[in-house]
Amino acid sequence: MARAAQDQDEIHQHSGWLIPLGIGFLILALCGLFLAWYLRPGPRPHAAPTSQPTPVRLSLRGLTLVVPANYIENAAARHGGTQDGVALTAIFPGMEGYSAARANVFRSNAPDSPVIHILLRADPGALAAHTRLDRIYRPYIETPGGTPGPFGLTRYTFRSDSGYARNDLYAGTGSEGLLLFLCQRASPDLPSPNCIAIDRPLGPDLGFSYRFKRAYLGRWRDVAMAVDGLIARFAKR
Repeated sequence: MARAAQDQDEIHQHSGWLIPLGIGFLILALCGLFLAWYLRPGPRPHAAPTSQPTPVRLSLRGLTLVVPANYIENAAARHGGTQDGVALTAIFPGMEGYSAARANVFRSNAPDSPVIHILLRADPGALAAHTRLDRIYRPYIETPGGTPGPFGLTRYTFRSDSGYARNDLYAGTGSEGLLLFLCQRASPDLPSPNCIAIDRPLGPDLGFSYRFKRAYLGRWRDVAMAVDGLIARFAKR
């Protein structure tokens, strides 16, 4: 009898653990499903574009911007006010915003797509280009001094065992100083590679980056000037 009572107590103890354990697994599964849905490829409701050029007043770390709504990617940011970051899109070289007539151009991911994506963001830890080159990239570069690259740029090749192995880094001197472009290499699984210009200063604790197709790397100076000009057009200091 004593043995039976002990077995029954053990069964009750194990059963007490099974219920919260099952609930925990269910919560994890639901979180995983939600994350998979949120990160799914393709357009998302909050990124739905608009062709309306209504001026939107935004504030980022003391910088006031008045941006036509058809340049702003995120629908929530089109309400204006204080933001930690704002994503813009425009068509190079004229830097026009979204319109119904050119909707196919904005949706395209072709290798020669002229769409430029610009991200302005609060970034207290932003690094200057020289510092980023030395601290972040140089430890993974095969030739620390770089080699002459195309279009007046210096090319840095990453080691094959680094996380940047499928990218090239290019450096050039523009009107605002050193510019760095991290460019994906074209491959069968990446037929439409991008280049990203990272950590451009915009003000105290404020910076911006922009992304364009690698096919336009030969016009990197024109792209940089177009992006700078667009931001200057919207900035109200």
